[in-house]
Amino acid sequence: MSLESRRVGLFGGTFDPVHNAHLALAHAAMQELRLDSVRWIPAGQPWQKARTITDAVHREAMVRLATAGEPRFIVDRTEIERQGPSYTLDTVKALMAAEPDTQWFLIIGQDQYAGLHTWQGWQELVGLVILAVANRPGDVRPVHPDVVRQRHRAVPLPMLDISASDIRRRVMAHEDISALVPPAVAQYIESNGLYRVTS
Repeated sequence: MSLESRRVGLFGGTFDPVHNAHLALAHAAMQELRLDSVRWIPAGQPWQKARTITDAVHREAMVRLATAGEPRFIVDRTEIERQGPSYTLDTVKALMAAEPDTQWFLIIGQDQYAGLHTWQGWQELVGLVILAVANRPGDVRPVHPDVVRQRHRAVPLPMLDISASDIRRRVMAHEDISALVPPAVAQYIESNGLYRVTS
């Protein structure tokens, strides 16, 4: 890999909805890892999610609204366009084939890190990327020993106690979410009637 290779963060997720903690993590990763850009990759069919997921068209639209103010944030449709379950390994392979002179950093949360050993083809995946793990203070979920041995960087994450499930619950209960998501995302949720009823 050349010294001039680009440094790109991969930030995948259901983003149902995208919220301020997602944005804080992406900004922190970009600064800490000196990334040229962060690729936001909304999942198509998340294979580990049991609940019904909001249509991809809405989740993609919300991510585009949330990231519009930062030109180094790029929304990637790779997983939305792929048929079948969304496996990170397949996504990374496709991106590497298209952009061979890029160094890829996989941005994941501590909870994803703890469950990484259950991911499809995780051993191959960690050989292709550098793991960038969001290290929330006080989060000490056990991580599989084989995963711990893989090269990774801890990304200091501002302590934002925000979860997509809580936002969905608040919307259903007609509670205010303006402090939890960007204004444009709050407006989109309201305008499209998202999360008003249980699936």
